[in-house]
Amino acid sequence: MADLLETIKDGVAVLTMNRPEARNALSEEMMLGLLEALPRLAADPAVGAVVLTGAGGAFCAGGDVKGFARSEGGANRGRSTEDATHSLRQRMEVSRWLHEMPKITIASIPGAAAGAGLAIALACDFRIAARGAKITTAFAKVALPGDFGGTYFLTQLVGSAKARELYFLSDVLIAEEAERLGVINRAVDPKELEAETMALAKRFASGPRITLGLMKKSLNVAERGDLALNLDTEAQNQSRGATTADHAEAAKAFVEKRAPVFKGM
Repeated sequence: MADLLETIKDGVAVLTMNRPEARNALSEEMMLGLLEALPRLAADPAVGAVVLTGAGGAFCAGGDVKGFARSEGGANRGRSTEDATHSLRQRMEVSRWLHEMPKITIASIPGAAAGAGLAIALACDFRIAARGAKITTAFAKVALPGDFGGTYFLTQLVGSAKARELYFLSDVLIAEEAERLGVINRAVDPKELEAETMALAKRFASGPRITLGLMKKSLNVAERGDLALNLDTEAQNQSRGATTADHAEAAKAFVEKRAPVFKGM
């Protein structure tokens, strides 16, 4: 069975990390699969939203700690620091694609999300978790400082002080507490997780896709904290959005007092 499964339906691509026996810990096959799928889905006009989830009741336990323990070189697996850095940075492009691709990305978290697994979820635009799901940065507990952009994304979401607390202590949050802190967007009944996720994903997929992609670009620029750059980006994206067929349809629907019918054009 493949370590990464993919389905596309109703404009929504679902990528499922599929190593349930290891709580979907990241494998080489899984990473290669994500690195191939995300750029392809980003460019696919048939896809309006991307959902990332995990099989077997977990989201992703992060790195394969058992594999680290078996390897004489630990997480570096006997490679030089320079080689390990280059290889890791290539794999970490997964986070950049999830955060920057012009499609809305949703992490659907049925259970444990830890370490790099949590970082990948944080890279997405939305996070929906089952109530009771355990969420932790985890890195301090395995004597690693962290990867896959988690320190960046968590600081953006909860601020520097709380991000430092969550990284330095690596305590476990339950989904309800993570929602209160803003680490996730919604905590829902486990039985409703898939339905809630797909309803949201289909809403984006049937929405004004070009506009949503431009909006995401503006929000990403805003994270840099440069007002002039953000104003420039907004002006460019707003002007581009005004040329879309979806904008014309929305304006017409507003005058006609009806719901717009978007076609992603």
